Amino acid sequence: MTAGRWGSVTDVPGVLVGSATITGEGRLSGVTVVLPPVGSVGAVDVRGGGPGTHETDALDPTTLVPTVDAVVLTGGSAYGLASAGGVQAWLEEQGRGFQVGPAGVVPIVPAAAVFDLGRGGSTGPGTRPDSALGRTAVLRATTETAERGVVGAGTGALAAGGRLKGGVGSAALPVPAVDGLVVGALAVVNAAGSPVDGVTGALLGTAFVPRGLARPEPPTPAGAARLAELLTPAPGPSSPRGENTTLVVVATNGALDPARARRTAMAGHGGIARAVDPSHTLVDGDTVFVVAAGEVPVASEALLPLQAAAASVVTLAVLDAVLAATATRTPGIDVPAYADLAYAR
Repeated sequence: MTAGRWGSVTDVPGVLVGSATITGEGRLSGVTVVLPPVGSVGAVDVRGGGPGTHETDALDPTTLVPTVDAVVLTGGSAYGLASAGGVQAWLEEQGRGFQVGPAGVVPIVPAAAVFDLGRGGSTGPGTRPDSALGRTAVLRATTETAERGVVGAGTGALAAGGRLKGGVGSAALPVPAVDGLVVGALAVVNAAGSPVDGVTGALLGTAFVPRGLARPEPPTPAGAARLAELLTPAPGPSSPRGENTTLVVVATNGALDPARARRTAMAGHGGIARAVDPSHTLVDGDTVFVVAAGEVPVASEALLPLQAAAASVVTLAVLDAVLAATATRTPGIDVPAYADLAYAR
């Protein structure tokens, strides 16, 4: 696997990732684009009660086009979905998309957004991703290790009800049952739920790190105390707000039809549930996309190991996002990072 705590989604052959970030002058947002190999089958499963999505209906296994040309993850809530237009325009220039006769091609670019409005200090039109930023992100797409932490769609992300900084994380795993089969994930963690055990201060997903991989260090006693204090609910009633979402793209070089890709997306949600509590709430927009490049045949008996690996790699990507995040202070927020609290003496 490439550099990174547990590898990168770009360890899946042919998968590229690019991010573009906007900060300063009241802004704290960005776009992350996953660009799979041409002809990749796509799927999606939405479990959150407050999703902000674009073109997800096109990924239903019963619809006309089984493939996707890119997946866009963006900040800016529903406004940020405009960034998919810049990615689509660039793909059209490359001649990539669903062929529609003499008219040319229509690129299939599903997208999903996290809520980060106002976290930079302003909510004006110039503070959220647009078509131009989407184009910038796809132009930066590379097979190098995906950028992690406070970058791209994770720039304004928060977790634990806004008390911890969220961000972007990535990971990859081989599938033991099939030689050469790889599954990777990229996650944007902006969750209402907490990734932290409020008693011990440990990351919830630690117990699910696969055998043979390094597990996150437990927090110091002082770090555990700091986290317990931070995450203790304030007295009195509180009203949840729809400003949260965990977004994931799972990629594999395996050959999956749309129905099997959809089942793999469903399995990926198990990885979120292992690492964030609660997950899939009414105020989250939790969404998992799958792109399957079709390079390696996947027999029926290999589906279970593949989907189990998908759940595991999503957990790793969520853990990586929390560990890679850095404290962020703007006119809109002043939020610590998990690593700063957990490991400081």
